[in-house]
Amino acid sequence: MSGKPLVVVESPTKIRTIKKYLGNEYDVVATVGHIKDLPPKEIGIAIEDNFKPLYRTIPGKQKVVSSLKSAAGDAKDIYLAPDPDREGEAIAWHAAEVLKKEGRRFHRVLFHELTKNAIINALARPEPLNRDKYEAQQARRILDRLVGYQVSPLLWKKVKGSLSAGRVQSVAVRIICERERAIHRFIPEEYWSIKTRLAGGTPPDFEARLVKKAGEKIKVPDETTATGIVRELEASDFVVAKVAKKTVRRNPQPPFTTSKLQQEAIRKLRFSAKKTMMIAQQLYEGIELGPGEPVGLITYMRTDSMRIADEAAQEAMAWIRGKHGPDYAVDKPRHFRNNKKVQDAHEAIRPTSVGYAPEQLASYLSKDQLALYQLIWRRFVASQMMPALIDQKTISISAGDYSLTVTGSTVKFPGFMVVYQTVDEEAESSKKQQSLPPLAEGERLQLKQIIPAQHFTQPPPRFSEASLVKELEENGIGRPSTYATILSTIRDKGYVDLVKGYFHPSELGFIVNDLLVANFPEVFDVEFTARMEDNLDRVETAELNAVSVLSNFYGPFREKLTAAEEQMLSVKGVGIATDLACPQCNRNKLHIKVGRNGHFLACSGYPECTYSRDYVRDERGRIQPVEPNHDAATDKVCPKCNRPMVIKRGKYGEFIACSGYPECSHTESINGGGGGQAIGVTCPEGGCGGDIVEKKSKRGKVFYGCKRYPECKFASWDKPVDKACPVCGRPYLVEKNTKRDGTFLNCVNRECGYKEHL
Repeated sequence: MSGKPLVVVESPTKIRTIKKYLGNEYDVVATVGHIKDLPPKEIGIAIEDNFKPLYRTIPGKQKVVSSLKSAAGDAKDIYLAPDPDREGEAIAWHAAEVLKKEGRRFHRVLFHELTKNAIINALARPEPLNRDKYEAQQARRILDRLVGYQVSPLLWKKVKGSLSAGRVQSVAVRIICERERAIHRFIPEEYWSIKTRLAGGTPPDFEARLVKKAGEKIKVPDETTATGIVRELEASDFVVAKVAKKTVRRNPQPPFTTSKLQQEAIRKLRFSAKKTMMIAQQLYEGIELGPGEPVGLITYMRTDSMRIADEAAQEAMAWIRGKHGPDYAVDKPRHFRNNKKVQDAHEAIRPTSVGYAPEQLASYLSKDQLALYQLIWRRFVASQMMPALIDQKTISISAGDYSLTVTGSTVKFPGFMVVYQTVDEEAESSKKQQSLPPLAEGERLQLKQIIPAQHFTQPPPRFSEASLVKELEENGIGRPSTYATILSTIRDKGYVDLVKGYFHPSELGFIVNDLLVANFPEVFDVEFTARMEDNLDRVETAELNAVSVLSNFYGPFREKLTAAEEQMLSVKGVGIATDLACPQCNRNKLHIKVGRNGHFLACSGYPECTYSRDYVRDERGRIQPVEPNHDAATDKVCPKCNRPMVIKRGKYGEFIACSGYPECSHTESINGGGGGQAIGVTCPEGGCGGDIVEKKSKRGKVFYGCKRYPECKFASWDKPVDKACPVCGRPYLVEKNTKRDGTFLNCVNRECGYKEHL
């Protein structure tokens, strides 16, 4: 048995990168994510014993544990190197527990980047296991289990099976529901804007907008008011009152934190938060830049710190001077101040070396990897560049009692903007700036045209993935490393839909949210959840004791839970009352109920009155019963008898059926055939070449199938990912999500069992 020191990492894909730098002096093995967790089918917490967690080896991980013990052999020194965050700390502690042996020493090493220097330096300066960080992770896991495993059964009993409540995910759903109701309540208000087209002594003409009357900001509420102002302006002399010129400095943004990377990748690259984190993980763990040459290209991608190392900044400054000249580089490294609450263990997300320029790596990276790496690289390099200088000219114009203004700007010095601009900066730069003629104070202007325009105030916008991540971050909900999972979970559970890039709460989302908020107003409150996140941070810094945090939470929560078991409204039974009268019996109100096939309206007088209907909500959120339709025509032809196909509604929703029924009983899923949204993966069936699309079964369950169906019958309940298994070579992996392991990639070959933690 080997006596060499053993390095234990989290992901198998790191092994080659680390071995490349350590050679044969160390053995390296992976835990493949967590090896221990709370039991999946019971709460697994001894509440009366100071909330002691009852960990078990995760089913299917016995082989991994055996391989860890075998790899450890007679080693005296075990270097525990899972990811440098709370989850990684928990994995390190559990690995130490299973490898504990008399005389064996355990060392915690933190690889903030997978480069030669970082790996060798981390091994040369090991740390003890961090109990406080482990306690913080454990406390979060226990809190989530206490809420999820005790509130979810209430939803099964009162609404329907398979639902779940989550300490953080349910708050995210609440935020989306409350925004939707704000949109429902919103009443547009009319207002008018007034612009004028003016000319000076020299071309060109230009537009100025009305801003004030008698020195006060003006409001133009309606057409009558606008018409009156137009008449007064037509009779006024237009004179240049003031010409103001100034140069504005625009500083670059800091390097990315996790949440800012997600927001920018969503907006600029159209990546989901989950996809962003998956690709960032690949860039961190190592990309082969030649045979046997895996290189970690970015620093650790789960961080809320904006700190950067001086040597990294100096390297960026040298690159800038060489590429763009000395005028573009700062004189000394630019550092960015973190929020006081930010844990500063990690740096911001940056390239491990500016020398790995994106254009040099294009042949080694996939299209998506290159796009994300380029974003990270450019943002970091720009952070060490000189500010942009923008010349701004503002002209104030008087016309009787009225004041108008016009602005123009030109870039005097582009600075950092030659390398990188945010989405908002790009939008600002792309705005067409009108050219202004030379004007002098006191100069009279010629009125060419007055342009009144009607507008209406707009409701608050729905959340996109990017703006929801921003909302969660600004409110202290969850951690940056959890945002991608939160956004995926609330969609997967059917609580929200992403429609044209924006979150809409489903009817199920409204129902569940209202029940949870009514019965657990504090637990699912934004401010309360943020305070709990702060408490967990304070457990990590040893300012608070984990057991006291759990005790303070659980007492009031247990009282609410007991009350809810009796008082929570049953949507299966009584249902949620509406103000709609039953049109069939004219005596009772209609109630919202949830049955096996989803939500519906039913008469509260059932069984005496059997009226029931599907329903929708209009733009004001009002409930509208949906009368049953006759079969709707389609443009499809039955492949069996050549009769027209029609849309029917059955027990499990809409489906397509042959109009020749009962002579011909051929049916298809409403999303079958070539329907569905492509996910960017080519069908893995040999020689097919079709696209994999997201579909829904007759029961409404999402699955993934080939667009060339029925010619190709490939289908999978799990989402395929365009990445070959590094162990057995299968052409694709699938994405899974479990309470135990979170989101991970899994090999479809059961004999292989490869798993990659995301």
